[in-house]
Amino acid sequence: MKASADELSSIPRRAAQYVRMSTDHQKYSPENQKLAISKFAVTHNIEIVATYEDTGKSGLTLHGRKGLQRLLADVHATDREFDQVLVLDVSRWGRFQDVDENG
Repeated sequence: MKASADELSSIPRRAAQYVRMSTDHQKYSPENQKLAISKFAVTHNIEIVATYEDTGKSGLTLHGRKGLQRLLADVHATDREFDQVLVLDVSRWGRFQDVDENG
């Protein structure tokens, strides 16, 4: 039996969220980022099933960013629990100066 479009749209999509803060003085703490992402997710019928976080880490390189490294590994896994990743702002991914890390 095939699900109707209405039935499919009522099923929450599953997403991971990524949050990063490089210093304690930033406007967007990890908690504020999670809150904003959560509000967006609720509005768009998205269930957050995983959180990846790097606190106190520069966005200039992948080095030392265990949360982002785990996220990237999980994105490539065939058995991941999510089909999309939410991030508050593109700058949370990073400010990579190495073009090979920027893509």
